[in-house]
Amino acid sequence: ILKPSYVNDNGNRYYTDDDFVRLQQVLFLKYLGFSLDDIKQMTMRSGDEQYLAESLKMQLGLIEERIEQMELVKMSIQNAMQAVENSEEVSWSDMLELVNTNTLEQKIKKQYMNSSNISARIMLHKEYSHNTQGWFEWVYEQCEIKKGEKILELGCGSGALWSRNICRLPQVKIMLTDISSGMIKDVNKNLGSDKHFKYRVMDAHYIDADDGTYDEVVANHLLFYLEDLDKVLKEIKRVLKPGGRLVCSTYGREHMKEINELVRDFDNRIVLSADNLYDIFGKENGEKILKKRFAEVEWRQYEDYLTVDSADALVSYILSCHG
Repeated sequence: ILKPSYVNDNGNRYYTDDDFVRLQQVLFLKYLGFSLDDIKQMTMRSGDEQYLAESLKMQLGLIEERIEQMELVKMSIQNAMQAVENSEEVSWSDMLELVNTNTLEQKIKKQYMNSSNISARIMLHKEYSHNTQGWFEWVYEQCEIKKGEKILELGCGSGALWSRNICRLPQVKIMLTDISSGMIKDVNKNLGSDKHFKYRVMDAHYIDADDGTYDEVVANHLLFYLEDLDKVLKEIKRVLKPGGRLVCSTYGREHMKEINELVRDFDNRIVLSADNLYDIFGKENGEKILKKRFAEVEWRQYEDYLTVDSADALVSYILSCHG
């Protein structure tokens, strides 16, 4: 797994600081009990301090997951001991569920790999974009948030939209939701006990809110993932106040097209995405879809382009894709 950066004519192997970042990742995952095959898939691209910080943050999250799981197992064992001492029946099914380490391994592995994938995509744009404003800062401006408003975000992910703009927030109430309990746990950690936010695990198809609750609903790169988009839009319209607004984002057919061309030229068996998400909800068809539920629809374009001079960064992006 740990290949040297340079091998001289005599066969001597030389390692750099970046190689030792990767070694630190490999040894950590080995310590957690992952196989070498698993580790090959899970290690992040090594690089600058930002990558190391992201890696350490994810490793800390994995340790916290382990501690939480072990605390549950400990409590279950203590309850079983007490039941035996009191001649009561022990719930062996609950015990077996808790100590099912295979399920835990899969959960942690999936979380780590998803986080690595998201990081690879964000970092490519962060390092090589020409628009210095940044995506999350631009999206925040499109929200046009006013003091006293109530806002719902569907599919909040890591909460980057808010952590990047927290100093700009007026006095508002924001409900952050995601279908993943792991994501909600992470965003809660990232934003802490900031008074602006509340958190809830929620399926966008069934929004847990009364009619006319929110001034604004945010769906950042979410709508093209949904099973029943029209049902979700109906739910969004229901929970919005009269005159309320939906801010959603997507991309079009031309997005990152050069990477697709490079990959096809290299090996036409590689498919970056199993589905063309822009065909589900994209720049070309988004207005038509939204007008079924909303009277006024406006497209605003984020202008940017990338100049990538690192093959390593490009490969990491390609490997992070869904195909």
